[in-house]
This record gives sequence, structure tokens and C-alpha cells, in this order.
Amino acid sequence: MVPDNYTQITEFILQGLSKEPKLQTLIFRVFLSMYLVTVFGNLLIILTTISDPHLHTPMYFFLSNLSFADICFISTTIPKMLVNIQTESKVITYEGCITQLYFFLFFGVLDDFILSAMAYDRFVAICHPLHYTVIMNPRLCGLVVLLSWTISALYSVLQSLMVLRLSFCPDLEIPHFFCELNQMVQLACSDTFVNDIVLYLATGILAGCPLAGILYSYSKIVASIRKISSAQGKYKAFSTCVSHLSVVSLFYLTILGVYLSSAATHNSHSSATASVMYTVVTPMLNPFIYSLRNKDIKTALKRLLKADCKILILIINYYWADPYLKGSV
Repeated sequence: MVPDNYTQITEFILQGLSKEPKLQTLIFRVFLSMYLVTVFGNLLIILTTISDPHLHTPMYFFLSNLSFADICFISTTIPKMLVNIQTESKVITYEGCITQLYFFLFFGVLDDFILSAMAYDRFVAICHPLHYTVIMNPRLCGLVVLLSWTISALYSVLQSLMVLRLSFCPDLEIPHFFCELNQMVQLACSDTFVNDIVLYLATGILAGCPLAGILYSYSKIVASIRKISSAQGKYKAFSTCVSHLSVVSLFYLTILGVYLSSAATHNSHSSATASVMYTVVTPMLNPFIYSLRNKDIKTALKRLLKADCKILILIINYYWADPYLKGSV
């Protein structure tokens, strides 16, 4: 039954990470730096995988998609938070909140599916190396990514429509720095039973199934690695999975920690602060994990930077060197 004291709302109030005015400048600088590092790092991964022919493989195709999803994922929340801090306004329009919710869910689920696709790629590469090129063909990789985008879009549309059907009370303060689905549902005055059921079922399926696939893939990978007789062979096989396994662990453990801690403490502000781990920190660390732990990426980055340096030197020589050098270029 819907109460009589709700009105047609036009905006929400995002309380942010802290109500302390003195901390706002520090929060702005820290999150602006983290955002720029995330965007630059992931763009560098995308540029490297596209420009280097040695990285035109299924593994790096999925990695470039993951980097793109991470850029979009963090861009749905942080820019708005930075604008609110800079303008000293905590307001977000109703339409803006629904839009932010849609894209946050979209790219969050897309991250989940791409990580599971990367786990399957490593499973085929280690457990069925002779059939790798046949199984992981470009058509299959394209279909996997297309299916991931489609399911993510459908899920986001479903949850957005479920929120649109809700009626909200006059108290429209969201104790978060973005329009988080669970927080919005809690603000509703109308019955949220259907929303809760859809949320739990969809989360169980869309998070549980990819995680189960990742765990199954790595259980088979570990079993295959144990059968390798030489220590060098074991190290080489496992080293190809270290980067992906690190990202998977960071992604799932931070999300699990956030929701378990929020369920235990029932503190919305603590949940908002903890959410920084998977909304900001994880996308920021992904490029470092793949670049520092992956020899192929490091080699490709060196080639890319070397080529860029040569181009830069040629440009400098052309415009600022003596006429003889300028003419020789």
C-alpha cells in the first residue's frame, strides 16, 4: 500500500563520502587523481593491445574490452561526485540518477562477464593447448563479448524499470556518492517486495554463474598444472594466469567484503566508503596488475613508447633544429 505523503520527485541528494567541509578538497584531489590514473592506464592498455600485432589474441581482446568497461564503469560515478564537490551541491536529478544507475549496473555486470570469459580463455589455453586456436576463434570471441553486452544491457534496463515503478517519500537523501540500487530501493515508500526478489535472483544468477565458471576453470587449470612434471613448465603455465587471477580476486573479494560488512554493521556511510574499493580502486589497479605481471604487455609498452619517442624526436628536429636537420627530415 502506498502512503499519502509522497510527491512526484525531481531530484535526489547524494550525501557523498563525508559531511565534513574541511575534507572536501582532499577528497576532490584524491579522487580526481585516481580517476585520471584509471582512465590513462586503461587507455594505454587498449592502445597497446590494438597497436601491437603480437597482442592480437583472444586473451588481449578480452583485456581491451575489460579496460574499456573499467573506464566507463568509473566514469559513471566519479565525475558527478567531483562536480558536486566543486560546485558545493549534492543534488542529482531524478533522470540523472536513473541514468547513472543504468550505466553503473551495465558496466559492472559487463566486467563480471568479461572476467569469466578471460578465465575460460586461460582454461582452454592450458587444458586444451592443441585445440586453442580452433576453440577460441575470432567468431566465438566476438559472440561472447556481444552476448555479454546484451545481457548486461537487458539486466540494467530491467532494474531501471523496476526502480521507475517505485514511489518515493519526501526524504530523498542517498547516503552514498552515487545512485546505488539498494539505497534507492530503501528510500521507496511503495512496496519493494518485487524489487527485492528480482534483485536477489538476478544477483544470484548474474554474479553466481560467472563466479562458478571462473572457479571451475581454475580448478581444471590447477589440476592440469599439477600434472606437468618440470618446475619450469609449471611456473610458465601458472604465470599466464597470475594477472587475471589477481584481478578476479580483487574484484570479487572487494565486492563481497563491501556487502558483508554493510550487512553486519547496517551503516550506510561505512558501506559507501567501502564501495570505493570496487568502484574506484579495482579499475585503477587493473592496468598496473596486467602491465607489471605480464611480460607481453611490458614488451609491447616498450615498443610503443620507443616508437612514440622516435616520432617525438623527429617532430622536435623538424621544428626546432637547425635548417640542415629540418631539411633532412
